[in-house]
Amino acid sequence: MFSDADAAALYDLLNPWDGTRYASDAFYDDLVMSSDAVLDVGCGTGGMLHRAREAGHRGRLVGLDPDLAALDRARRRTDVEWVAGVAAEARWDREFALATMVSHAFQCLIGDDELLASLIAIRAALRENGRFAFETRHPQARAWDDWNPLNAAEVVDAHGRTLRVWHHAEQVGDVVHLVETTSGSDGEVLRVDRSRLRFLDVPALGAFLAEAGFVIEAQYGDWQRGPVTGTSGEIVTIARRG
Repeated sequence: MFSDADAAALYDLLNPWDGTRYASDAFYDDLVMSSDAVLDVGCGTGGMLHRAREAGHRGRLVGLDPDLAALDRARRRTDVEWVAGVAAEARWDREFALATMVSHAFQCLIGDDELLASLIAIRAALRENGRFAFETRHPQARAWDDWNPLNAAEVVDAHGRTLRVWHHAEQVGDVVHLVETTSGSDGEVLRVDRSRLRFLDVPALGAFLAEAGFVIEAQYGDWQRGPVTGTSGEIVTIARRG
């Protein structure tokens, strides 16, 4: 049996948070370390906030996620606040200087109502002029074309098992239906997970942010803070509470 706890541990193996290796992680590390109170929405296993504490962050760090297995793993650090729930139901009031949604968690907000309610709640959690930083894959880059078994990742887990993980898109549109398969080294399928990801272009994203009361402070097409162009694979946004 490959449990939810196993899946959370495997996520950390496949996606270690490390600003010295990954430009995306370094981008957020800089923002977090310069903010005294941070809310990480969709924190998952808590890698970013763990690293911030290890790096000497002395302010308030809060992680929010509905995945209980991921939160159990995040709670290995007790000097961070971990909250089970979704963004749309958050009720913080002007408590944070920075809110984040990293690792493309923003794309898990699917319906218009869910997306807008989440943005409104995140804005409410921010102080005056507080910032919300997140990224979403630019639909023009067609990231789903690379999600196939040929690009499987292989790791050895804490139990000594060699695991292979691959993805494929079973339905493509504004919302992409994604299948993640985990197998053993012998090809036996251990787990299949399905999820949905929403792909918004720049105008649509801007419209949602404006409706929720945000003002876009900066928007980049890569992690080196280059502009969004016709070949950008990301839309990296820093929005300010208006």
